[in-house]
Amino acid sequence: MTIRFGLLAFPGVQQLDLTAPYEVFASMEDAEVHLVWKDRSPVISATKLVLQPTTTFADCPQLDVICVPGGAGVNALLEDETVLTFIREQAAQARFVTSVCTGALVLGAAGLLKGKKATTHWNARDFLSGFGAIATPGRVVRDGNIFTAGGVTAGIDFGLTIVAALRDREEAETIQLSLEYAPEPPFHSGLPEEASADVLAKTKARLAGSRKAREAIMARLAAARQAD
Repeated sequence: MTIRFGLLAFPGVQQLDLTAPYEVFASMEDAEVHLVWKDRSPVISATKLVLQPTTTFADCPQLDVICVPGGAGVNALLEDETVLTFIREQAAQARFVTSVCTGALVLGAAGLLKGKKATTHWNARDFLSGFGAIATPGRVVRDGNIFTAGGVTAGIDFGLTIVAALRDREEAETIQLSLEYAPEPPFHSGLPEEASADVLAKTKARLAGSRKAREAIMARLAAARQAD
């Protein structure tokens, strides 16, 4: 049976958040993978890679797996009711509702993480509680049919986890071997607790602009909830 995957392809997406799970999903037998956006115009990722949506919100079939990647472009989505409505409608019948990196914040803004364990990029995990989620460290966190992945490179682990849940471990391991996914990082600075103080400070400074904008959005969303 064909499994339909849909990954949100939006301006400012972190391309590896999208392309890492895309590569895994597209490698699965009987998979149909869509890049979904409001229209089919090319979108430019956060690192300037041009991506081509393959279907629109209006034309997208019902998905078995909906995935929201992260990136600086997530900030705009948190207050975009067109995007949030599409996600809610697809999530209502999807088998799995998923995210990579800060895409989890979009699931939260859509109201899909209340009372759910979830993870995201380490520099955004504290925002999850603002959506009623239970912030949980981890490369991939599952709560029912909700799967959330940590930052950026966790998308490969996430993709393999999804394949194993949909099909079986053998299919996931076959894909892993075909991709030669056997990571041996040259440095051990992939988590805040592993990085040196200088590297952590420099990384936080580099991410400060997007985080500051996100903090303002979260404050607006909180105020709107109180007003309701």
